[in-house]
Amino acid sequence: MQNPAAMTATKPEQIDPRLDLVSEIDRLRKERDAIILAHYYQESEIQDVADVVGDSLALAQAAARHRKRVIVFAGVHFMAETAKILNPESTVVVPDLAAGCSLADRCPAEEFRKFLDRHPGHVVISYVNCSAAVKAMSDVICTSSNAEKIVRSFPPEQKIVFAPDQWLARYIIRKTGREMVYWPGSCIVHEVFNAQQIAKLKVQNPDALVIAHPECEDPVLALADYIGSTAGLLAFTQKSEATRFIVATEAGILHQMKKARPEKTYIPAPTNEGCACNLCPHMRLNTMEKLYLCLRDLSNEIVMDEAVRLQALKPLQKMLELS
Repeated sequence: MQNPAAMTATKPEQIDPRLDLVSEIDRLRKERDAIILAHYYQESEIQDVADVVGDSLALAQAAARHRKRVIVFAGVHFMAETAKILNPESTVVVPDLAAGCSLADRCPAEEFRKFLDRHPGHVVISYVNCSAAVKAMSDVICTSSNAEKIVRSFPPEQKIVFAPDQWLARYIIRKTGREMVYWPGSCIVHEVFNAQQIAKLKVQNPDALVIAHPECEDPVLALADYIGSTAGLLAFTQKSEATRFIVATEAGILHQMKKARPEKTYIPAPTNEGCACNLCPHMRLNTMEKLYLCLRDLSNEIVMDEAVRLQALKPLQKMLELS
């Protein structure tokens, strides 16, 4: 199984600038019997060309639902792995194999095994932002959309290990009142939002609601009027009577928010650097040019050990059943 953390970004070949990438991608999609899945954190052009745009749960469900010869996953490595786990007969490719994830990278499988050995008798609930090897050690997978539901599905007396995001774990502990042992991981995008800067921005925009992803640190979540998954944040901005929002998650979601309710105002939350420019460097390795090339050449294919795939499939299937 390839390790994205050990790779460098793919350097795409020079493409004729006169090439209509959207038309070419559409042509290749039909020829390859392909589906393009894109996460909300992808650049807007990729979102617009995708067949399905969503958060981790929606894309996992789409990967399980659609039976295509080729799956192009415009996201990060663990997401494409998830698609391959669910669709072993499909060719799964990604625009850039180096598009990893700080949460997955910060939870190496060998270290996680040692961690679990120190906590026998615990059910293991792993956030989908982890490697296939970590999924294979888990009892059930969750996403930020369904983490609370997954935790509540176990009886109160059941001991739980939650990995790899500590801030999501702490949020779910507060929501459910359950004690959990959690892996001390965090997301490089969500850990840099600055609560003091957000509070100042709120004073300057008193009519704006603060909405935040549960991967944010506790001081940021304490300021939030609404906390939810990426899809949850999008749905909230559509349904809320409010017209202005301070958004504490990766700025790629703003594209879908603006498409759904263009009359509303969306303000990216500031970071420790003071800027409203928080983009995931891993997600942004993917480009339209790389997407075209991987679809054209079926390059950057996801390959994994079959024993690991089968072991990781069980907790993923349990998540989909519970969801």
